[in-house]
Amino acid sequence: MAGIIIVGVDGNATSMKAARVAAELAKATGRTLRVVTAFGEDKTEKVAIGNDEWFLSTADEAERVAQRVAEELKISGVKTEYSSALGKPADVLLEEAAKLEAELIVVGNVRMQGLARVLGSVANAVSHNAPCDVYIVKTDG
Repeated sequence: MAGIIIVGVDGNATSMKAARVAAELAKATGRTLRVVTAFGEDKTEKVAIGNDEWFLSTADEAERVAQRVAEELKISGVKTEYSSALGKPADVLLEEAAKLEAELIVVGNVRMQGLARVLGSVANAVSHNAPCDVYIVKTDG
């Protein structure tokens, strides 16, 4: 499944900046953009308000984030797909890239300063282990 660009998102403003850059790249090159969200553990909570009950799941929330971002980017005319997976963000992006034979992974640099850089930011881990090219978006400024 060649022709895929992968971007990792978590719903915050900096990941949206990376997602917009990824969408521009996908549109300019005619590639499909795969929006990917990772979640750390699959927890489900029951919330009751009056007679109503809801079940909130981290897996469902991650899927909603990926879907919302993909739908927002689709408006610009880029073909989008989305997915979510259990695991650390870098591992999920790397596994998705390998599985789909992605051409490019796009990530933000927001956690590449100071101690976080030493401890292994997502961008650092992806750039050192990716099976394809990596584009690191300057999202911290």
